[in-house]
Amino acid sequence: MNIYVGNLPYSTTPDELQELFSAYGEVAAARIVNDRETGRPKGFGFVEMPNDNEANAAIEALNGNDIGGRKAVVNEARPREARPRRKEW
Repeated sequence: MNIYVGNLPYSTTPDELQELFSAYGEVAAARIVNDRETGRPKGFGFVEMPNDNEANAAIEALNGNDIGGRKAVVNEARPREARPRRKEW
């Protein structure tokens, strides 16, 4: 299951995210999304957990909890919506 993790401190690393979720089961991947222009973290990321029961346990336990001083938003990731491409000027 792909899990969305939002409202993260900008200093959060993928390793910290993986460590946090590994307490609930196997983590296949953890990544933080960075801004394309600046390369800085955007304050959210995704965690991939192969076992749905473990993923649901992690969502239940971590949603609304304090992560690095911020109240985390943790839920099952929705498929990315198709957006029209921006015009290049």
